Amino acid sequence: MKLKDRLLKIYLILEKTYGVQECFLRHADPLQLMVSAILSAQCTDVKVNAVSPGLFRKYRNVRDFAGADIGKFQKDIKSIGLFRAKSKNIINACRKIIKDFNGRLPFEMENLVTLPGVGRKTANVIRCHAFNLPGFPVDTHVIRLTNRIGVADMENPEKIEMLINKNIPKEYWCSFSQLFISHGRNRCKARNPDCANCEIRDLCDRMKVF
Repeated sequence: MKLKDRLLKIYLILEKTYGVQECFLRHADPLQLMVSAILSAQCTDVKVNAVSPGLFRKYRNVRDFAGADIGKFQKDIKSIGLFRAKSKNIINACRKIIKDFNGRLPFEMENLVTLPGVGRKTANVIRCHAFNLPGFPVDTHVIRLTNRIGVADMENPEKIEMLINKNIPKEYWCSFSQLFISHGRNRCKARNPDCANCEIRDLCDRMKVF
């Protein structure tokens, strides 16, 4: 089976299983999504969603974040891992938005990745969920699943992104990433994947060795 056909089958099965996917990070505007996405590095979305409402009540716009006292900001997000580096990145990203982008979060990939704390994965999350633009965010779940089921044989996130983008219509990119993540959390876990009940087991190379 051609990779394009296989990926489409996987997509349709996962969509039927998990339904229409919304952004896992709660946000009201693009800036809030950027902040939440930076906070989510090596941290669960549940934890970020627990902290972000209070943060967004205190810091309401890009200038509030840019002018934040870093010591106080660190205390605001101290319950989240890597809070020192994340505080620095969020504040500096907002200062750069004001300085270089007239106070508005850019939507172009080449501009987004110039912001501190924003790599391709975060940029794709922002493009997908804040600007409704095509993008395929690659996180640890996506890396694990694409390799485990045999559609990729690489650990490089950008190469996986390019592979999927080449073989799936761009209108599916964002939701496909979300579906992979949902499947990774619910069925195809890092430890003890539930292969016996997996909805895509017939399309998984892992199952061919059992």
